[in-house]
Amino acid sequence: MVDTSDKATTTRHAMASARVLMSMETIAAVKEHRTPKGDPLEAARLAGIMAAKRTAELIPLCHPLPLTHVDVQARIEDFGVYLEAQVSTNAQTGVEMEALTAVSIAALTIYDMCKALDKSITISDVRLESKSGGKSGDYRRQS
Repeated sequence: MVDTSDKATTTRHAMASARVLMSMETIAAVKEHRTPKGDPLEAARLAGIMAAKRTAELIPLCHPLPLTHVDVQARIEDFGVYLEAQVSTNAQTGVEMEALTAVSIAALTIYDMCKALDKSITISDVRLESKSGGKSGDYRRQS
């Protein structure tokens, strides 16, 4: 792991997003709560939060961090489901990986819960939207 012992403890925040592309029929089933395994949006939200907390167990050489806030939102759009995760900590390294892990696992959860309806579901655009805190400064993705 990278040695962070000389880095200052600062408030760090990251936001990541992902898209889950699906057929119009599957979108309608999600809206109408007609999926075989229950509500994929709520399950995805909880899975994303749980994943953020376990990122260091999943990503080699990733520092375990004391997260102070994790929020995962899932909303239905024309293309399928848009996911967004916001993660915060007070630590010596950032939470970008935790935010990216949260949206990735949330997207996989939606896939799992809807795969019986649509085998063509596609997960796309997993990306960091913004981060703040730390030596490298702030970052915000340009539209």
